[in-house]
This record gives sequence, structure tokens and C-alpha cells, in this order.
Amino acid sequence: MTSMKIDDAGPVAIAGCEAEGRHSLKDVCLFLSEYASWLLGSGATCIRLERNVNRMAAAWGCEAVMTILPRHIHMTVALPDRADSYTYIIATRSMAISFDINTRLSQLSWAIADGKVDFASAKERFSEAVGARGADKRLVLLLAACANAAFCRLFNGDWQAVAVVFLSTMAGYYLKQVMCEHKADMRVVFIVCAFVSSVLGATDALFHLGSTPEIAVGTSVLYLVPGIPYLNSFSDMIAGHYICSFSRFLHAVILTCCLSIGLCGGMLLMNMGMF
Repeated sequence: MTSMKIDDAGPVAIAGCEAEGRHSLKDVCLFLSEYASWLLGSGATCIRLERNVNRMAAAWGCEAVMTILPRHIHMTVALPDRADSYTYIIATRSMAISFDINTRLSQLSWAIADGKVDFASAKERFSEAVGARGADKRLVLLLAACANAAFCRLFNGDWQAVAVVFLSTMAGYYLKQVMCEHKADMRVVFIVCAFVSSVLGATDALFHLGSTPEIAVGTSVLYLVPGIPYLNSFSDMIAGHYICSFSRFLHAVILTCCLSIGLCGGMLLMNMGMF
């Protein structure tokens, strides 16, 4: 992280904090920068990030201007009369997509805008939001396996294929959780998990368990499809954030290619025809 001070930002009155004194533009800028870093890292779109940050800045009597880049956020907070300003550049958080953190941070922005939370309480609630324990990993694993098995059935897979996809997804998703905990490169994670799931999915054909082995193999890796990056890329493009849009789209394409490499490797190993 790098910080650059434009002017000696003097104290600025923060709405709702009169009893606790006055806070400087630096305090506000650092808080909003950290907030933006976490919100973008958790999977929010650029338009949501802008609205949430501007909502809080307005509630505190400031104006915020951001330059959102794929790996950094350039935040400037200024008084309405431009008498003082403060600029900070922060790296975007590198983390797994989290709808829970996304929702908590959005709720915090509305609470600040409605005057229900002062500046000191906002910092406390922010720490609670980003430090909150996520969903139980075993439950997520089970639900992911059930969802992928449902996809198999949706594509007319027989019940034997559904069972195989359920088990192959359980194995692949568990491996993904373990590798992510060890901070493995996401591209490697996608290749390895797709390979493992496709190999296990091919057991339907290997042991002649059902009549739809190709559906079992094809749907065994659907849990890895990067749908959220694709959707966020489209949303950013509509909102005019072309740099972030292209970056997210390219990242999603790379992950899709890694998924395909793992899938093709598993099919070749199991001697299953791809065409």
C-alpha cells in the first residue's frame, strides 16, 4: 500500500459524531479505502462500490472520488469547498468471493447514510463484518455437491450419473477448499480440481453404471465455472468501467481455460472420447 498526501487535511466535522470530537479527512479516506478494498475483493461490482462509498462520504459531509483499477483503488476524499483533500492508494483484497461480507458491508453503508451509526461505531462494525466467520465449510461442500448433482439431473442424466456427479463434486470441491486454505494459485486449483472431478466422473463409463456417462463427466466440473466474474464483467461494462470489465472477463476466461485443461486431462487419462 502507498499513501500520498495532497494537502494538510485539517479536521472535518463528521455527521453524527459531534460528541466524540472531530475526525480528519485522513481518517475518513483511510476508512473508505479499506472499505472499498474489502468490498471489491469480496465480489462486488464497481457500480455498487461507487454507490456505497459515495453514500457514506455524503453522510459524513465529504466528497469521494475513486479510480478503480483491477488490483488497486485510488481514493480521494475532499471537503465540498475543496479547501482540503486527502488521497490514498490501496491494493484490492485478494480473497474468495463472499456474499456474506458483501451484504454486511452494504448494510453498513446504509446504516451510516441513515444516521444510525457514527464514525467510531462504523469502524467497529466494519471490523466485525470483515472478521465474521463464514458459512460452515462442510455445509457448503454438501450443498455444492447437491447443486451439481441437480445440474446433472437437469441435463437428463440418469440416477447413476447423479450419484457419480455428487461424489466427484464432493471430492473436487473439498480439494478446492484445502488448496485455497494453503493459498495455492487459483489457476492451479482449477486445473487440479477439474482433473480429479472428471476422472471420478468417468467412473460411470468405466464401470458401466448407467446409460449417460457423458453427462456425468460433463457436469462433474460445473461447480468450477466462474459465473460471478463473467456477470461482474458484464455489469462493469454496462457501467462504463471498461478496464475492470476487461480484467474480470480475461480472468474468467483464463479460469475457464484451466477448467478445460483439467477436464480434457481427466478424459484422456480415462480414455474417453471428447468428440
